[in-house]
Amino acid sequence: MKKNVLLAGGATVLVIAYLVPVYWMVATSLKLPSDIFNSPPDIFPSPLSFQAYADTVMSDPAVWQGLRSSVIITLPTLLLTLLVGAPAAYGLAKYKFRVTGAVLFLLLAAQMLPTISLALPLFAIFSQYGLVDTYAGLIIANVSVTLPFAVVLLRPYMGAIPGDLLEAARLDGCTSFGAFRRVGLPLVRPGLVMVATLTFVMTWGEFVFGLTLATSDDKQPITVVLNRFIASFGTQWTNLMAVSTIIAIPIIVIFIVLQKHVVAGLTDGGLKD
Repeated sequence: MKKNVLLAGGATVLVIAYLVPVYWMVATSLKLPSDIFNSPPDIFPSPLSFQAYADTVMSDPAVWQGLRSSVIITLPTLLLTLLVGAPAAYGLAKYKFRVTGAVLFLLLAAQMLPTISLALPLFAIFSQYGLVDTYAGLIIANVSVTLPFAVVLLRPYMGAIPGDLLEAARLDGCTSFGAFRRVGLPLVRPGLVMVATLTFVMTWGEFVFGLTLATSDDKQPITVVLNRFIASFGTQWTNLMAVSTIIAIPIIVIFIVLQKHVVAGLTDGGLKD
């Protein structure tokens, strides 16, 4: 009983620790600029002010263009990551190659590299092929980060697909790829949902590639647009928090809708080898 109480208490503390910054972000976006630095700080914004949302979300074309760019970058990145990552994970899990160990090591090593260490080499390469300041270049750059992540996470799921089911599908006339598509993919749906969700979060919140590879305003994602509210002469705190809240809404909604699948995917993936 005491153990359960301690676990519940610890979980409650963690939830509060994560939610307080989110609440403070939303609350700050609803304050008047003159009320932000009140001492003691106002826990509840009074009076409520939606001026920051009117000035940014409703009136600033750069914010809408940034959101549009983020959608254009995120959705193809998500699709390409799943289209390439799922078959790659399946091949590494079900077929034995001499280079399998080396490939897995490289995939793991790729996840350890900070994004900034990839941005400058990619800029040099993309400059030669006209991919700087294009959506295609930003998508490729993001896929270079999300794809190794997806393959490593999906491989245990693919390895757990019963070989008897795949063999039965082949005996029924399916090709190897057909057996993977018709039998394998439905069985690893929780893993696919989990990887898709985490890929969306990684790409939607990406900043470094958007800053270094997008040189024009109309290609920069919303995370880069957000940086404009931080100036050398002062930070527009209410506007900054209003746009931050808008950026966070899709992530919060996705996790609320898919939380069971994400938790199940992470749990199942941790139990497979």
